[in-house]
Amino acid sequence: QVQLVESGGGLVQAGDSLRLSCAASRRTFDNYNMGWFRQGPGKEREFVAAIDWTGGSISYADSVKGRFTISRDNPKNTVYLQMNSLKPEDTAVYYCAAARPGFVKVRPHDYNYWGQGTQVTVSS
Repeated sequence: QVQLVESGGGLVQAGDSLRLSCAASRRTFDNYNMGWFRQGPGKEREFVAAIDWTGGSISYADSVKGRFTISRDNPKNTVYLQMNSLKPEDTAVYYCAAARPGFVKVRPHDYNYWGQGTQVTVSS
């Protein structure tokens, strides 16, 4: 079982930056691919970014390319999402998720474990 706890959300203005963190409880975190998803008001959960267990393969949603950066620190069992140039449309609950090794995954149902989410609100 992998438990995930997100942190770092908050209320910011358009153009600001935030860094989300996701701490995993299990020591074998470094064997899991990790992803960030978000769910805005009245919307379905959507893919944001994903990174494989080595950190060598990364994927981003088109809507965040060039603004968001995913990274991981395996000794710290933590994955990060650096979000720059935030826009009001980035407002959502952001979820961290873990998937068993394989290709980088972009679909929610490919992930095995989920955090509780952290709210990000971007005002205009």
